[in-house]
Amino acid sequence: QVQLVESGGGLVQPGGSLRLSCVVSGSAFSFYAMAWYRRAPGKERELVARISPSDGSTFYANSVKGRFTISRNNAKNTVSLQMNSLKPEDTAVYYCNILGRASWGQGTQVTVSS
Repeated sequence: QVQLVESGGGLVQPGGSLRLSCVVSGSAFSFYAMAWYRRAPGKERELVARISPSDGSTFYANSVKGRFTISRNNAKNTVSLQMNSLKPEDTAVYYCNILGRASWGQGTQVTVSS
């Protein structure tokens, strides 16, 4: 059915920036509420940000509010996460997904370290 492929992760210094992208297959992308999640080793998966189907309302976890921005391009079936002022505690595997979907892709590794 639907496949999601994350990209853009890498190694960045504290205080740096990184932009993650996700390409979603299928013709129904514009109807999906989309979200970014992350999971650090030994921790549960955490909702980072979500965005409504029509680029409307957004939500951010308190830990990233003011630093991260979620956006989407319905014409290209993509959702992005702009991450600024990165901290070591942001280190995790980041996943995009349809809000509420139970299956997961590979994710993309973000490492914040000096």
